[in-house]
Amino acid sequence: MFHREGQNIILSTFFIVVIAVLIAHFYVDIPWLRWLMQIGSVVILVLILQFFRNPKRTVNVKFDEILAPVDGKVVVIEEVEETEYFKDRRRQVSIFMSPTNVHVTRYAASGIITFSKYHPGKYLVAWHPKSSTENERTTVVIRTPKFGEILYRQIAGAMARRIVNYAEEGESVQQGDDAGFIKFGSRVDLFLPLDCAITVKLNQKVIGAKTCIASTVEKKDNEE
Repeated sequence: MFHREGQNIILSTFFIVVIAVLIAHFYVDIPWLRWLMQIGSVVILVLILQFFRNPKRTVNVKFDEILAPVDGKVVVIEEVEETEYFKDRRRQVSIFMSPTNVHVTRYAASGIITFSKYHPGKYLVAWHPKSSTENERTTVVIRTPKFGEILYRQIAGAMARRIVNYAEEGESVQQGDDAGFIKFGSRVDLFLPLDCAITVKLNQKVIGAKTCIASTVEKKDNEE
């Protein structure tokens, strides 16, 4: 299953690959060069298909848990000043996505969208400290039943050139549903209340709509 944001790119790449394979077959006389062109073209198609994959994930909605919004690796866990919306101290958890990760953004919690805004910006590498405030990004706030308002931010990276955000203010959303897509390498920041219990560790790999990022109650394995 592939994400709808990749349909045009997948179709375009498929036709280009078919043309390249046929040209190599009929017009390239050097055997090793012909095979190189054909295999290289197919590899590019496979990489595009891999990038836009959209695995189906069934979520048992839990109001006392914040789930990972994306697949990737936890690169930041710290208390920070959130200056755009809350303008106060929050717990930040940032997840970096490499080009090999699934790039679907999913709602980390159920609730009502109270804020959704797009910001044009730079394309610093996604792990750069200033990427959260200077890169192209979207900011979305969800009012949840147990955590109050939480904020997540889709951030473009050095390779990402388009962020897709489906969140609209006033909309009711459900944990695990499709919230958007970031093309070709990126990161997502979560800004959570100070009194929530963070249940992941630095450099931990997480799975979108599966891994619990934070809860209202401290997890036992997090206490050990």
